[in-house]
Amino acid sequence: MTPSIDEAVLLFLTLFALYSPLAALSSYLPIVGRLPPGDRCRLALGLFCYVAVFALTAIWIGEPLLELLGITTAALMVTGGIALLYAAIPMMRGIEEPAPRPAGTPDGEGASWRSVLLTPVTFPLTVGGTTFGILVAFRASAANTGAVIGLSVAGLAYAALTGVTLYAAGHLERRVSPQNRMLLERIAGILLVAIAVTLLFNGGTRMVIDALNNMKPL
Repeated sequence: MTPSIDEAVLLFLTLFALYSPLAALSSYLPIVGRLPPGDRCRLALGLFCYVAVFALTAIWIGEPLLELLGITTAALMVTGGIALLYAAIPMMRGIEEPAPRPAGTPDGEGASWRSVLLTPVTFPLTVGGTTFGILVAFRASAANTGAVIGLSVAGLAYAALTGVTLYAAGHLERRVSPQNRMLLERIAGILLVAIAVTLLFNGGTRMVIDALNNMKPL
């Protein structure tokens, strides 16, 4: 394989390992469980589109965009940790309530898939500051336009993986009993709280280190 293809494959494998489809599958179950079947497919398609836009934005304009906005990947990690804690603590405690239905929605139907697409499904369950940082880092090492295009293909493949994983969660959820679903929801809540704490700790640590490195000596 050429170096460009090697970099694209390495990027996809890195994102695959970071995403961990099996772990993501369990985190999606409590969310897709509150949606009707048709909306689960729309949510999966919407996730693919959002992640694709996220990946392509990070690859093509990520580094200058962060510099322009004055935002660091560490700050994105902390923000993701806070958002994830907000969503995961009620799940861990077993007091998660169904999301409110739009006015006029018939009984038995779930909440609007749009209300959960951006947060928490896309951010931070699927992508976050670490994902953005990886994409920007690979883009910085790209030698030419062909390499950037290869990275873009890898980013689109990653987006497809997330959509397929979410779609699979919808099919798996229908085969889980209410008791097991409640148990899985609480387990997922514990795992997500642990991920959120890790994001907060790692992001906060990096922010402190960056601040110390930027301090001018007296």
